[in-house]
Amino acid sequence: MATIFICDDELEILRYLDKLLQASGYEVETFSRGTDLLMRLGSADGMPCDVLLQDVRMPDLDGLQMLDQLCKRWPDIPVIIMTAHGTIDDAINAIKLGAYDYITKPFPKEKLLGMLERLLDHRRLAKENKLLREGMQRGNGSSDAIVFRSKAFRDVYDLTLQVAESDANILIMGESGTGKELIAGALHRNSPRRDKPFVSLNCAALSDTLLESQLFGHVRGAFTGAVMNQKGLLEEADGGTMFLDEIGDVSPAVQAKLLRVTQEKDFIVLGSTRTRKVDVRFVAATNKDLMHEIREGRFREDLYYRLNVISINLPPLRERRDDIEPLARHFLSASTRRMKKEVRGIDDDAMQSLIQYDWPGNVRELENVMERAVILARDGVITTALLPLGARREPLPPPSGATPQLPLDQIERQHITAILKESGFHKSRAAEILGISRKTLDRKIVEYNLTLKEGM
Repeated sequence: MATIFICDDELEILRYLDKLLQASGYEVETFSRGTDLLMRLGSADGMPCDVLLQDVRMPDLDGLQMLDQLCKRWPDIPVIIMTAHGTIDDAINAIKLGAYDYITKPFPKEKLLGMLERLLDHRRLAKENKLLREGMQRGNGSSDAIVFRSKAFRDVYDLTLQVAESDANILIMGESGTGKELIAGALHRNSPRRDKPFVSLNCAALSDTLLESQLFGHVRGAFTGAVMNQKGLLEEADGGTMFLDEIGDVSPAVQAKLLRVTQEKDFIVLGSTRTRKVDVRFVAATNKDLMHEIREGRFREDLYYRLNVISINLPPLRERRDDIEPLARHFLSASTRRMKKEVRGIDDDAMQSLIQYDWPGNVRELENVMERAVILARDGVITTALLPLGARREPLPPPSGATPQLPLDQIERQHITAILKESGFHKSRAAEILGISRKTLDRKIVEYNLTLKEGM
């Protein structure tokens, strides 16, 4: 919700605009004196309002001098000047000094509301473009930029920037595909460790032995296949940030070793007896309910509290639908650049289909949908016909024959089979849609004796 400050010495104008703008969904603060406004701005941390409506003539301060001060001290706050018919010259001078626009009293409410809507839309787009540029400048590639418009994700991003400066361990929680690794990267880039390594490890993708070897390193002969010494990722991340993705899939044995590192800041390389010190900030992520895992005896409570000094919860895409349109356009742009293909945009029906769908695979599923649509596009515009079944307005129907009368294991088997087919037998993508790890999906495939296409 945008916040608007109004400064005018006419109390009737203040009351009218306060009532009008609050009824239109804005937060409003009013000031009858310029000195009061300047005091309020000077006492605030950050940017206290999104737009300032200011009368060009004030009794206690010269309006143009005040505007000049505003534009120099708070250049990011756009100012709309309110002026009477006899002071148009003042309004033009105000534009030259840096005002965004002016409006002449008396004005229809529709004109003011339209001006505010256009201004705020322009500012939102500017913020999105800035984030895209920052993402590309950081070397992440355009598809890794953090793009959002919703208040829900703005709150997450603000918290990320706030806690990044600390050295506390962070636990990021959220469904698969919500952008946990992007937030981990943002934590590192905005931390005092930004000039040191950011090292990422997917804990669900490796067996216990390989996971320990990757983390701690090993000496020659430590296990079968260890033919040479290897430095672990913890040493690679020394001085920087270690991101442990899918921490909920780590076995109790590895959890115990991780606990030692988080407590003592040292570890022992596999096959060695020598202790090595390391200075690492841990950022962990999971799509599991770790408190439930603790109650079931699958996750150590002491490790949980070591990692969860501060928690960041990422909302699923269905709870921040305002982000779907900018994300879709962002992925469209990234895909067309990568494929060197001309696709002008997304038509209205297709965009509505994207916005109304619940996205069980979250942002990653949306990215895949847009990439596929760009590949198939022939006429330069993304239409509903180019969207896969998963991006229809309604969620996927249950698998054929899946009724409440069937045993639970049969329902699960049919659902997994349907999602595998829908994802083109891409196991990683199917696991994301199902909300389970790749390791769990592999186990289910064996358990249900599912026949897969070649190449999986």
